[in-house]
Amino acid sequence: MSSYMDFIKEQLYTLTSIPSPSGFTRKATDYLLSELSSLGYSPERSNKGNVFVTLGGSGSPLVLAAHVDTLGAMVRSIKDNGRLRPTTLGGHQWSTADGENCTIHTRDGRVYTGVVLNTEPSAHVADQKTEQLEENMEILLDENTASAKETLALGVQTGDIIAMDPRTIVTESGYIKSRFLDDKLSAAILIGLAKAIREEGWKLNRKVSLLFTVYEEVGHGGCVVSDDTEEMISVDMGCVGDDLGCTERMVSICAKDSGGPYNYDLVTTLSNIARELDLDYAIDVYPHYGSDVETALRAGYDIRHGLIGPGVYASHNYERSHMDGVRNTFELLKAYITK
Repeated sequence: MSSYMDFIKEQLYTLTSIPSPSGFTRKATDYLLSELSSLGYSPERSNKGNVFVTLGGSGSPLVLAAHVDTLGAMVRSIKDNGRLRPTTLGGHQWSTADGENCTIHTRDGRVYTGVVLNTEPSAHVADQKTEQLEENMEILLDENTASAKETLALGVQTGDIIAMDPRTIVTESGYIKSRFLDDKLSAAILIGLAKAIREEGWKLNRKVSLLFTVYEEVGHGGCVVSDDTEEMISVDMGCVGDDLGCTERMVSICAKDSGGPYNYDLVTTLSNIARELDLDYAIDVYPHYGSDVETALRAGYDIRHGLIGPGVYASHNYERSHMDGVRNTFELLKAYITK
């Protein structure tokens, strides 16, 4: 087990190091295709950009879905002073990014570093605090540019991608701190699952496939799945916060979110397995949440649906989880597909 936890940790470091805001995910999916192929599978990338791979088994097809697109921003315009005015990709919160380092990716492949700041960040200058709204935020390139003309000469233009630095750290005590644990932590868990199935020859109790989506943060990542799918589980972040039972060290099983209740029988089965295995888990309701599996339902697929994941604190911020949450999620998935 420890070897797979180490592998998942390595996968997390790699995945978070690849900038992939929604709409800019080619390098992340290139990596998935390469890694899954190296494990002996035959993954495919759809026209949309999702990556799909079947791990084995037969009958009652189950899809486990995670997303590798993240929050981020795009250049909305170039200001007269050469700085960049951003527009949000996904539910990005500018209050969490004020002072964050970032990279800007141009359409001809150039990459520039920069910093996100509000329009008057200096406490020694500002008469009053500038509110951290999108219209008050700008990206300062780490280049000698003081005009729109000079910035344009660098090859930067409207529509270029702005990716926040992830700052991924796993402490000796097992805490995981990074941007984009939503959902690269669960994506790493699914790659670890694929490795364990291949190396240990797990006997799967049904046809099991993985789906890595690339537009979850903007609401339509999982709207296309294999036609034979009977059941689909989003393996995404578990919520940690006020009025919730989950901690960063648990696997969270979602009973209801903003899209309504998850399949009652599936939630019951997952929680029963977690209890029987003495896993640290919680059943919770997420008040402001939506998942890929709900997107599939809205697209008309007749499937049973569920949502689980390791507990993640401070979602859409600099997030925190724990390797115990990873382990509990991994063990629940293993038991569910082999039991």
